[in-house]
Amino acid sequence: MKDDQVAAALGRLLELGFVHPAQAGDRLPTAVSPATAIRNQIHLRRARLLAASADLESLTASADRLAAQILGRSAAPQTTGIETVRGGRAIAERVTALLASAAAEVNLLDRPPYASSAPDGMPAPLGVTDLVRRGVRVRVVVDRSGLEFPSRARGLAVLVDQGVEIRVAPNLPTKLITVDRQVTLLPPTDAADPTQAALVVSDALLGNALVPLFEEVWQRALPVGLGGTEAVTGGDGELLTMLASGLKDEAIARRLDLHVHTVRRRISRLMTYLSAETRFQAGIQAVRKGWLTS
Repeated sequence: MKDDQVAAALGRLLELGFVHPAQAGDRLPTAVSPATAIRNQIHLRRARLLAASADLESLTASADRLAAQILGRSAAPQTTGIETVRGGRAIAERVTALLASAAAEVNLLDRPPYASSAPDGMPAPLGVTDLVRRGVRVRVVVDRSGLEFPSRARGLAVLVDQGVEIRVAPNLPTKLITVDRQVTLLPPTDAADPTQAALVVSDALLGNALVPLFEEVWQRALPVGLGGTEAVTGGDGELLTMLASGLKDEAIARRLDLHVHTVRRRISRLMTYLSAETRFQAGIQAVRKGWLTS
């Protein structure tokens, strides 16, 4: 074997990690333990596979976002600006596409009845935290009757911690999803009914009515979550949210898994601290003090 062939072979063995580099005074590199060399090759191959898998995941996510954006835009009606979407699956796909196409802002009005496979009808968590992470502002007004579900208020507080702006109001007029103030989806009144249909509206006249409708409801609603304060605990924040939403003592006790007398003592303490004569006043005072986030 020629010298250049030997040098090339040794260089390849060194690249693969089967030999140690030659030290000063050595004519040839020293061999690496076969077990060590093989383990190194396995680790190297695994690292390459993981990198390739991460690239594929990123490419898939980019393709999904692009497809959703194209669907969200191309599905918009070209003439009247109003489209009817029928069937639960088609409605869910359109909601996903519209949310994925959001660039700056998503606003929702959320009220029962909810489409859910849970026996108690508990609504599925709002899938909007990914939007917040990519810089989209998300505002949600929840009908206070939705707080009747166990742990619902606690779940909303978690979303607030993740950056979703949530408020509670009574008797919401409709369900509604508005994306970038350009497209509004009106879900069916009863999403669990397979015969129901949703409306996708991009007509300027209706849009000029639906966007102000959300803003009006938003201004009148009470915030969910605590602001920075040492005066109340996280549990008090959840209690205040339900209190301001109009839930009765018994319902609050069930939601917090406490005895009703314990709830009444906590309510009395909070109302005294807030100098409030009514529950509504307690909610307003909590907002003014920054106890409930806006």
